[in-house]
Amino acid sequence: MPADNLEINETIAAQFAQLVLDCIGREYPNSNLYWADSDEDIKPPRELTPAFYGCLDWHSAVHGHWLLVRLMRHFPEASFNVASKQALDQSLTPEKIQGEIAHFQRLPFYEFPYGVAWLLQLAAELHEWNHPQAKEWRIVLEPLEKLIAGNLQRWIDTLKLPNRTGMHSQTAFALGLMLDWARITENADFIELIENKARQFYLSDRNYSLQFEPLGYDFLSPGFAEADLMRRVLPTTAFTDWLTNFLPQIPIENSGNWLELNIVDNPQDYMQSHLYGLNLSRAWMLEGIISGLANSDRRIETLRSAAVHHRQHGLANVVSEHYAASHWLGTFAVYLLTNRGLQGQII
Repeated sequence: MPADNLEINETIAAQFAQLVLDCIGREYPNSNLYWADSDEDIKPPRELTPAFYGCLDWHSAVHGHWLLVRLMRHFPEASFNVASKQALDQSLTPEKIQGEIAHFQRLPFYEFPYGVAWLLQLAAELHEWNHPQAKEWRIVLEPLEKLIAGNLQRWIDTLKLPNRTGMHSQTAFALGLMLDWARITENADFIELIENKARQFYLSDRNYSLQFEPLGYDFLSPGFAEADLMRRVLPTTAFTDWLTNFLPQIPIENSGNWLELNIVDNPQDYMQSHLYGLNLSRAWMLEGIISGLANSDRRIETLRSAAVHHRQHGLANVVSEHYAASHWLGTFAVYLLTNRGLQGQII
């Protein structure tokens, strides 16, 4: 995608959809981390998780399905919708979802929290889409959604410490996705649980240092993800004060050197490709932080400049010939370009 194109159109959407269509049924290579208790747990990916097994790993397969639904909602007449609907019809069947349920009954905390947070996002996308086919897929997915939501409620309720890394186990980003789902589906108990847990974990945080990020091959910023969660939880005045205490180093005067981009030297390296995603996720988290501030806040120019810079650089590397990036980056681009995370705002 050209670096100077910061908006999504049908041509760009088709490129992103194709990234998923190219991998949604591709079983190998495959990366799967889980606990095995018996031979029953050692199966080909298509048998272990029959609905979501392509795109290298379970979470990428799940958010690949989300991408297809999201783009079909935005471009209802697009040519890629025929192939997208066929792919979703093949995945979202009662039989295959029962296979997913069986897997989660054996491994209740599989892909917690990142992957299951995206599963809830997929359910939320279908819930919002007033389309007959979407309603059918939503009905099929609902038993898995309910099972995962129940497991998550127990998991979150007993969680003592947040994970503050920048990869799949991070707590703040997943809680943000879950909170958006809970609000969209009007799940009051879940909303209360996440808001209380966010306050418990993060409300007293002070003087976070961005100079140590990325911590490794991160694709999420620990600091910005936390702030992007808290702007969902706190009203404007409270969030403004919290952000001042949490990130006091945000310059009031716009500075191009304030937040450096993340550079990938080897795009074929699966871990290095995470840094492409970090540029994209930083961009949407910065935009989320801005949305939580009053329009008169003097930090907005600095935050917006950094967001645009990361947005430009991140989008330039989404469509890649290398599977290390192509199997997942489209989701981050679509999440950013369609402002998905900004819909969870408290006013």
